[in-house]
Amino acid sequence: MPAQSHRLRLGRHCQPGHPYLLTTATQRRQPLFGDFDLARLLVAELRAASEEGWVTSLAWVVMPDHLHWLVELHGKPLDKLMRRIKSNSARHINRRIGCSGVLWQQGFHDRAIRREEDLLPVARYIIANPLRAGLVECIGDYPLWDACWL
Repeated sequence: MPAQSHRLRLGRHCQPGHPYLLTTATQRRQPLFGDFDLARLLVAELRAASEEGWVTSLAWVVMPDHLHWLVELHGKPLDKLMRRIKSNSARHINRRIGCSGVLWQQGFHDRAIRREEDLLPVARYIIANPLRAGLVECIGDYPLWDACWL
């Protein structure tokens, strides 16, 4: 069955100042980010987007084959933000591993967080991903996550 992820955003709009949970996966769910150095290239892109004022990064976790990112959106639309993150990280990762080609699945999933009181539970859900996946027994042992509440 062909990927339908591009349809997830049809009819949706994004609003600056609003928090969103963003999720995207690698092509064919390849566990690229099991390699810590490659994962850090993605993390650098998340930080750059925040430092350059595209978003306020609230929480994120880089899993071996996908990313969860809780952000407060600023002036740029979600599709441009995700295009930037995916294209820049792909360029840097491909350069590092000496390859070319697609690293990310097409599209992404976004969920608007409507209530302020939902932010912390969503952040906890994101950060607990490595525990639920059985990658670690203690979240402090997983190096690829961050949250603004620390």
